[in-house]
Amino acid sequence: MKRVLCAALLGAGVLVWGWSAAESSAQDKKDEKGKVVELDGMKAAIPKEWKEEKPDNRMRFLQFRLPKVKDDKVDAELIIFKGLGGSPEANIKRWKEMFVPPAGKTLDDVSKVTDIKIGTVKAPYLDVTGTYKFKERPFDPASKVENRPGQRMLAIHYEGGDDAFHFRLVGPADTVANYKAGFEEWLKALKK
Repeated sequence: MKRVLCAALLGAGVLVWGWSAAESSAQDKKDEKGKVVELDGMKAAIPKEWKEEKPDNRMRFLQFRLPKVKDDKVDAELIIFKGLGGSPEANIKRWKEMFVPPAGKTLDDVSKVTDIKIGTVKAPYLDVTGTYKFKERPFDPASKVENRPGQRMLAIHYEGGDDAFHFRLVGPADTVANYKAGFEEWLKALKK
């Protein structure tokens, strides 16, 4: 009888522990998400590591800081622009030209354009690496260019139902690589 009672108590303990672990795992998953962001009538929670910042200027709709990884010196930045013009091709060309390829390579050698689906819309998706021609104020002719080697940019031109959006995730190559999957998952999770 004692063995049956001990087995029953042990079984109950395992069930409680299993339920508690499952509940804890579900809570961890919930905690992995950050603020819910809305774009073009679609919503999705950003990864919790992304730190929302006040946009640096009026052209920026949203701005996030993505903390540096490994030995990188600076954080990556995700900027979302709303309502800017230009064709997808013109914007991809302009974004590519923000980079200088390594010696002996062309911009086409260090960049790749594919498509990503955001909601129900297919959007061109640029992935480019090299020396980033950073300008603190990009449209100010007096703003000096700071060449930043070893950088990467993931950029998307999205033609939404209500407006056009540009997404630009740029920073040190290792840091951008670290956040690439989460960035893509967030874009694909945007739903009405």
